[in-house]
Amino acid sequence: MKRFVFILFVFLSLLTQAQTTGQMVKNPVIWADLPDPDVIRVGDTFYYMSTTMFFMPGAPLMQSKDLVNWQVASYVFPKLTDSPKYDLQEGTAYGRGQWATSLQYHNGRFYVLFAPNEQGDMGRTYICSAETAAGPWKLESRLPHFHDASLLFDDDGRVYVFYGTGEQVELTADLQGVVEGSHRKTITRDEEETGLLEGSRVVKHRGHYYLLMISHVYKPGRHRREVCYRSDSPAGPWEKKVILESDLRQFGYMGQGTIFDTQDGDWYAVIFQDRGAVGRVPALIPCRWIDGWPMLGDEEGKIPERMRPLVSGQPQTPIISSDTFDSSEIDINWQWNHNPVDEAWTLAERPGWLRLKTARVVPNFYLAPNTLTQRMQGPQCSATVRLDVSHLKDGDRAGFAAFNGQSALLAVKKEGKRFVLELSEQQVNLTGQDKVVESVDEKVVESIPLNVNRSPLGSQLSLRIDADFRRGRDIANFYYSIDGQEWTKIGGDFKMRFDWQRLFVGTRFALFCYATKRTGGYADFDSFEYQLIDNEND
Repeated sequence: MKRFVFILFVFLSLLTQAQTTGQMVKNPVIWADLPDPDVIRVGDTFYYMSTTMFFMPGAPLMQSKDLVNWQVASYVFPKLTDSPKYDLQEGTAYGRGQWATSLQYHNGRFYVLFAPNEQGDMGRTYICSAETAAGPWKLESRLPHFHDASLLFDDDGRVYVFYGTGEQVELTADLQGVVEGSHRKTITRDEEETGLLEGSRVVKHRGHYYLLMISHVYKPGRHRREVCYRSDSPAGPWEKKVILESDLRQFGYMGQGTIFDTQDGDWYAVIFQDRGAVGRVPALIPCRWIDGWPMLGDEEGKIPERMRPLVSGQPQTPIISSDTFDSSEIDINWQWNHNPVDEAWTLAERPGWLRLKTARVVPNFYLAPNTLTQRMQGPQCSATVRLDVSHLKDGDRAGFAAFNGQSALLAVKKEGKRFVLELSEQQVNLTGQDKVVESVDEKVVESIPLNVNRSPLGSQLSLRIDADFRRGRDIANFYYSIDGQEWTKIGGDFKMRFDWQRLFVGTRFALFCYATKRTGGYADFDSFEYQLIDNEND
């Protein structure tokens, strides 16, 4: 009988392993823009904080049971209000805003710390907390600027912030200030570290402190990597080890992220990789403790292209989602470009539709308020919107865009009493410090007159963007349809780009409606239909 039970146990184990192997997930686990990750575990749930900069609401806290399927639980703030820049006035926050947020759980509360990459009061560090992942979030304090910082609640009740290139301070117990005289250099660059060294993430494990940082020496033959500094005291001394130097699927080498454990005692890392126009994407990497160091990757130190997922029974929970706009609240996966003008959008005035009203007269798309965005996703994706343009006024623009520092806009333009469908490529030029929009270089690719009065659906039409982020591609194509059935391509391939000097984000889908002559017009969006096309087998 015991032999039979043992054989049955072995058979079931092999069957479970075979089923799990068949369900192995590919790295990156999310092929979308989720940079600067900080990941922690509370009970059986993992929490992930990423950077969304100037998109509002900001600082999304995501949760997962299996490290593969993530969903947004809440945003730390609905708006940032330190400056009119966040309202697209007197400058912009392009490439700025909420950066590299640190996430901690302490004494029954979630804590986040982030510092906008700005000068003066705009750059002061935020510390916010919440009792549950769903919020609401409370502002605890504003502190001096700490670049790419990591918050640590120590076992003895002391609180530290590690930031910059190896600096640290101690905070007062109430988090309201910095302990006088506590500033110190955690580490000193050795002769090998002559380039990038930042992105602090601190973990305490078995009495040791581990400071993880991204490192990149800009010389031929050198690669981006993750280094770790270890000490048995915040005061040091600290010793260093390279814990990851690996590419993934020939997209380049990886760095910046953190490590964490599971309930079963296994350890993982989430590290991001630059993947061109789609942005900076996270990979899930095994972490093995060897001689007291958290070594990342497989036995050869390489990032595995496939990972066996944790068994949790969690359904798929995408962070990019379709929307029929029939709810009383906007879907949690949408974010506005800068602060929205609340009175200039509504889901109530035409039930089942999103109405975007022109809020103020602006000279171009990059200064237009209430542009609504969602991420794009690799390897390929497609999205379709249906809109009604009957209430546009002369000079109004409404439509669908591939949005970044270099954008492509498929826009319905009202010119007098005429409607024109136009595809244009646009590049924004910003000043260095205040990110003022100096100019926008615009190239009209194709323009088509629309006779909305003779359309079977009147002033309604559908617009579609297909995006291809496979290696060497980064291409978007644009289509329109009057009846929603037959599609006509407009323009050719649009080359999407990631540009850290302008917006510093991955390319996004964007719904927009703005005025160039006078306010009072609006566009209604009936639906946003999203599809991920995962046809990559290598």
